[in-house]
Amino acid sequence: MVSQADSITEPRVPLSRARVLEAAIGLADEAGIGSLTMRRLAQVLGVEAMTLYYYVSNKDDILNGMVDIVVAEIELPTPDTDWKAAIRRTAISAYEVLQLHPWAASLMLSSSGVSHARLRYMDAVLGSLRQAGFSAEMTDHAYHALESHIIGFTLWVVGMNLGSQEDLAGLAADFLRDLPRDELPYLAEHVEQHMKERDPEDEGEFAFGLDLILDGLERTRVTAVIAGN
Repeated sequence: MVSQADSITEPRVPLSRARVLEAAIGLADEAGIGSLTMRRLAQVLGVEAMTLYYYVSNKDDILNGMVDIVVAEIELPTPDTDWKAAIRRTAISAYEVLQLHPWAASLMLSSSGVSHARLRYMDAVLGSLRQAGFSAEMTDHAYHALESHIIGFTLWVVGMNLGSQEDLAGLAADFLRDLPRDELPYLAEHVEQHMKERDPEDEGEFAFGLDLILDGLERTRVTAVIAGN
């Protein structure tokens, strides 16, 4: 005998643009952006592919919507905070968000449209620099230096994904075994450095490079203030 409780089924969640985009992000996160097709996305959502077009115009619309959601996850700089601290938090937030969605950095560069969240992010970073006293010209240079570091470093990390720490240790050991140390001593030292346990205070290469950029920008800002520019 089937009880009343057994006969109750979970209510079907209505399809919406937000649900389509969330499913697309989940699919891309799990299987890569190359796995994202209208047919595959429809299967994940349990609908026919043509049904998706009630909520999105085409695949480009989906990709732009995905970028919009991801960029909206990034912490924006706050105007009432020291500019270096604010920009540093935003840059690290962007790097962490883009690592959670390994497909997003390249998609941000190739996206056919600029999303509202992306425009908001750009304006907030530019505004933080201008309010700190950077000229419009220096703000332009500073913004591109920061974005190049965030996007470029993320693409490098994603492209260099060598698996777990155990996998990396095995690859490094094999590499060092075949490496002619007498000819390439500093490369051997560099690989060995990667295998060492990091100091808990060490925030890693991304933060190291970011701090170099921020320190350089601060020196430029102070010099400009002294010169009265």
